[in-house]
Amino acid sequence: MFDYTAAPDLLKGRIILISGAGRGIGAAAARACAARGATVLLLGKTEKNLNLVYDEICAAGHPEPVVIPLDLKTATTAQFDELGAMIEQEFGRLDGLLNNASILGPRMPMQQIPDDKFAEVMQVNVQATFGLTRALLPLLQLSEDASVVFTSSGVGRKGRAYWGAYAVSKFATEGLMQVLADELDETHVRANSVNPGATRTSMRAAAYPGEHPNSNPAPEDIMPVYLYLLGPDSKGVNGQALNAQ
Repeated sequence: MFDYTAAPDLLKGRIILISGAGRGIGAAAARACAARGATVLLLGKTEKNLNLVYDEICAAGHPEPVVIPLDLKTATTAQFDELGAMIEQEFGRLDGLLNNASILGPRMPMQQIPDDKFAEVMQVNVQATFGLTRALLPLLQLSEDASVVFTSSGVGRKGRAYWGAYAVSKFATEGLMQVLADELDETHVRANSVNPGATRTSMRAAAYPGEHPNSNPAPEDIMPVYLYLLGPDSKGVNGQALNAQ
């Protein structure tokens, strides 16, 4: 595991938006950030799941989060702009953005992937991630110390057969991070990516149906690298592709 121990008040007073916050790594990140003092903005497509995470955070006595239902498959530039305006009105800035939401898409040979399925994966994993980041950058730039984190994948750093649009989208994620990091160099905003590695999530189960789920760490177990990147201890770390495990 990434060797880092987060202080109990690491994120106190910070405003952090997490996409895909309803389950898996996003939900674990939301709980971990809230437990260390952050006000977490929970963005996801399934309001019921977001409400469960909201309830867990409130029940634990952490800062009250905000639920933001938004389906990245259909999200528009106008919706991203509205979101940015709402956050500015409510909080005046954004200190962290975890671009975590992704879909797996079909795992099959490239020549068999239907156009619409390829486009759907690229829409959620790349286009919407870009649109959300672009809309929120002005708010991140209002922070004295802001961090953008992209959840990537090992197949986004070295391509593997049959990973199709997902792998291509994660290569694009790494490229988006690198270009953004270079543009943000010498500003108060930094951008980095995380490869979670094999983690006990529903996406992992879909990709590896024959694998025993308990053979992999839970999302909670890989949080150190996310907390490190979203907190002040990673100030000056920019353009890096880190591994959670």
